[in-house]
Amino acid sequence: MLKNLIINRKLLKQLDFGMIIIILAIGLFGVMNIYSCTYKKYGMYYLEHQLMWIILGLIVMYVIISIDYSLFGSYSKIIYGIGILSLVYIDVFGKISGGARSWVGIGSTGIQPSEFMKIAAIIMVAKMISDFEGKINEPKNLIKLIGVVLIPMILIVIQPDMGMTMVFFFIFLGVFYAAGLDNKIIIGGFLAVLILVLILWKSGLFQVYQMKRIFAFLNPDQYELTYAYQATQSQIGIGSGGILGKGFLKGTYASSFIPEISTDYIYAVVGEEWGLLGGLGLIFFYGLLIFKMIIIGKGSKDILGQVLVSGMVATFLFLILENIGMAIGIMPVTGITLPLMSYGGSSILSSFISLGIVLNVGMRRKKINF
Repeated sequence: MLKNLIINRKLLKQLDFGMIIIILAIGLFGVMNIYSCTYKKYGMYYLEHQLMWIILGLIVMYVIISIDYSLFGSYSKIIYGIGILSLVYIDVFGKISGGARSWVGIGSTGIQPSEFMKIAAIIMVAKMISDFEGKINEPKNLIKLIGVVLIPMILIVIQPDMGMTMVFFFIFLGVFYAAGLDNKIIIGGFLAVLILVLILWKSGLFQVYQMKRIFAFLNPDQYELTYAYQATQSQIGIGSGGILGKGFLKGTYASSFIPEISTDYIYAVVGEEWGLLGGLGLIFFYGLLIFKMIIIGKGSKDILGQVLVSGMVATFLFLILENIGMAIGIMPVTGITLPLMSYGGSSILSSFISLGIVLNVGMRRKKINF
């Protein structure tokens, strides 16, 4: 068993070590900012736990890249099925946090299965598009793909976790677009989703706080002390950092006035302590990471690899845009974490698994003669 995890040297030469350095740089920068906004109240607790999750993430990523990604496609139905069962379990027995039943408790910590369901669904969709030989616009094929995506989305709506539901929608919008879905179908899909949102809005599935978040985004001044409080304080904290920032461990505003600072609003810490230049620097490294992912996807040897990578690119793009946009007030508040930066085991592990799959595809873009 252990022999199967030893990567051949010729294959290892194809690994993008530059991408790994970027991943570690962002992850460790996240640890610094998490420590900075939590050490006064919690000491080393958050720092130690985040480092533990990153180390575990690296181990999992190594295991992922040691297995030929074609095997993920071969076992896609099993992976997808396990993901669906985990969501069903959560809908019945899950722990309520932030108004949604989306967590399962494991000892003193918790796991959010929907984070991993994203990956399972991407693998399933990638395998199906590969089997369809890329013929995504054929009605029979498209209906099957939509069905595979809708099942987990419905189970997540039931929790209800509208933020994660939105993540799923935009991930697979990106996947289908990259796979060549007709623009008319995409526009029709947008209209259908808009109608569905209106129906859900009237159905009572949206919680009051979720509806208020939308109102607060549209009219933040009216809700600045209630539902727009976090977003307002985040913008003040970021603005107080100016161009150069106050310096590491010298931020006082964001950590004092923003709840969930180490998870949802970690970018506010970056803005306050590292300033505009630090915030733009982080965005630059994210852009470089996504650029490398796109290059790997374009160089993939098959449709399966291309779609797998496009799914991971869509995931990172949306999460980054939504989280940073939320922190600076140009996107609604959803409780979505910033990949590799925010505190949390589920977020970190799902990010490392996703990036491991991308590196896996990149390693095997060429035929290796042993």
